[in-house]
Amino acid sequence: MTRAVAAVDLGATSGRVVIGRIDDDMLDLELVARFPNGPVKREDGLHWDFDALYGHIVDGLAEAVRREPAIESIGIDSWAVDYGLLRDGELLAEPFHYRDERTERGVAEVHAIAPFAELYQRGGLQFLPFNTLYQYRVDAAVAGADAALLIPDLVAYLLTGVQVAERTNASTTGLLAVGSSEWDLELAERLGIPSGILPPLVDPGTVIGTLRPELAERIGKDLPIIAVGSHDTASAVVAVPLSTADSAYISCGTWGLVGVELAEPVLTDTAREANFTHELGVDGRFRFLHNVTGLWLLSESVRAWEAEDGTPIDLPDLLDAAAAVTGDIPRFDANDPSLSAPGDMPARIAAVLTAAGSAVPTGRAAFARTIVESIAQAFADAVRTAGELSGREIDAIHLVGGGSLNRLLCQATADRSGVPVLAGPVEATALGNVLVQARALGAAPSTLEELRALVARTHEPVRYAPR
Repeated sequence: MTRAVAAVDLGATSGRVVIGRIDDDMLDLELVARFPNGPVKREDGLHWDFDALYGHIVDGLAEAVRREPAIESIGIDSWAVDYGLLRDGELLAEPFHYRDERTERGVAEVHAIAPFAELYQRGGLQFLPFNTLYQYRVDAAVAGADAALLIPDLVAYLLTGVQVAERTNASTTGLLAVGSSEWDLELAERLGIPSGILPPLVDPGTVIGTLRPELAERIGKDLPIIAVGSHDTASAVVAVPLSTADSAYISCGTWGLVGVELAEPVLTDTAREANFTHELGVDGRFRFLHNVTGLWLLSESVRAWEAEDGTPIDLPDLLDAAAAVTGDIPRFDANDPSLSAPGDMPARIAAVLTAAGSAVPTGRAAFARTIVESIAQAFADAVRTAGELSGREIDAIHLVGGGSLNRLLCQATADRSGVPVLAGPVEATALGNVLVQARALGAAPSTLEELRALVARTHEPVRYAPR
């Protein structure tokens, strides 16, 4: 019998609501609503327009129930690290955007109290300047809050009235102990972060609560909210149809999350120096990975060119033209810190190339080719390092998410890594969200391996052999 659930999947540039349908040999998604998301500039910095985002979510859920009355539950995933502060159940302000420059001060203040080497041993988290603990340190509103909820937990609270923290996303804060998967309350207090704002932790598959009565009426059905891998990468990795134990994965969208799945952490100095992280996955697995700047570089460049021309750019046409470029292709460090902020990305990339003594491509097709090849090189380097640090001989790379549609990127990653790339599914995050809900409802297999086998049967990947 086919079962149905609703998945809310929020990314850093857009969000959507989908219906997931599942039975023994079927796993399908139906897109119900897609809506824009992104930073908004306020007087005190970059924020998310959370009211608009939440309104889109509720409207999308109402449309999902209208289309599929058999929906049994709702799951929510989103990007990591960002949060909303509550007092007496009310949101104190719009959540800050992780690219807001205030985080630089947070890094300096936190590391003056707890050096990064100590943080790595305690939390196993790679250094990223926007990790939540750095944000908490410099957020003046924290002192007046009685709860801090990461974005998917905040949405779940507004829908149910229940305040919890789902573990996979909590592991991106820098305040979750890598050994116990519990809040590191002693570290929080040392950093001046009131431990009382950290809500109770729950695991994927937990029923958080049911819709508030007024929302059940608006959406059209009284439904439970089930915790999924609420960090979007945790959900995506659930749906990576890993072909062998030595396969690597890349969840590619705005960011490229490159790594392997482990049962135990690798808390070595070498892993710390390579900036590999230990984010929690579903069923207590570790997502041992490195963040690589992904298609953000291309999308920001396209946005700049469109603003310059006043007309939209057809991305498939641009990538086809880029694939036809011949000759030497200059490359740059895709992880250069100067490329992390929005605004005139082509000029920023040109400056990085020039500083390295490389030629700046002329023409947008050549420029796009340089971007793609640079991302692919960063992916290949991270895969190689993941294998060395984990003691694995990587024999395949599963590339999922929106980047799996970019044929040029998939082939370049295979070429530069020397191992085959298996591309797809595109909708890995939503599929993982659906699978964890379905399993909690008794409508899907019990192990990750069985869930992935279902993905492999229903979403055959495209193979790119290295040339």
